[in-house]
Amino acid sequence: MKLLLRWLLNAIGLWVATVIIPGVAASGWQALVVAALLLGLVNALVRPVLVLLTLPITLVTLGLFLVVINACMLLLVAWLVPGFAIDGLLWAGVLAALWMSLFGLSTQWAVKG
Repeated sequence: MKLLLRWLLNAIGLWVATVIIPGVAASGWQALVVAALLLGLVNALVRPVLVLLTLPITLVTLGLFLVVINACMLLLVAWLVPGFAIDGLLWAGVLAALWMSLFGLSTQWAVKG
């Protein structure tokens, strides 16, 4: 049940990102649901490897490079999911990553664990 709620919250966060961030677009709710699912998988499998590989850069930038990693994860999802797109290369991705981080922090109380 918690996994389903996290998935739904990620889809809602991505939908809000398409509304408030220029350059982020989705063709419909199906694309948002698939993108949210894939984002969860990418964050669970690929992101930890990238964080480990870029640890020196992350330490030098006092953690700010993690925003770039999150943006890259969103760009990867946009590349893989038809109907979900992030234009403007990295900047729209960075804004979307910041939004998803803030949205995730604000909804974290809804799903504990």
